[in-house]
Amino acid sequence: MKRKNIPTSSPFGAEFGYSRAVRVDRHVHVAGTCAQPPHDQGDAYEQAKGALGIIAKALEETGASLEDVVRTVVYITDVDHAAGVTRAHREAFGEILPASTLVVIAALLKPHLVVEIEAYAILPSA
Repeated sequence: MKRKNIPTSSPFGAEFGYSRAVRVDRHVHVAGTCAQPPHDQGDAYEQAKGALGIIAKALEETGASLEDVVRTVVYITDVDHAAGVTRAHREAFGEILPASTLVVIAALLKPHLVVEIEAYAILPSA
């Protein structure tokens, strides 16, 4: 079993002790991801686009892409953010249609953040 860790650029990664993504064989798990500056100051749509861009880059570093994503879990801090977040998700995944869960939660680590997204991918067999 071969493992590849993709580090996070966030200082919180070292403090908390986690990777942005981990690939084990054909499986890739991308940690919960929030938008980073400047996208973190935008509305739910912009924050979701920013988070999905970070996820796409992490997947790329493992040899995967958004096309390999089979599941996402999306956390939002208010039901009113759903329309913007689902729009960004649909734009990113198009016809890929991963299984997905959308959950409304009380808060994220930083009060101005309104969305966090996890992704799980499986690479095709060799």
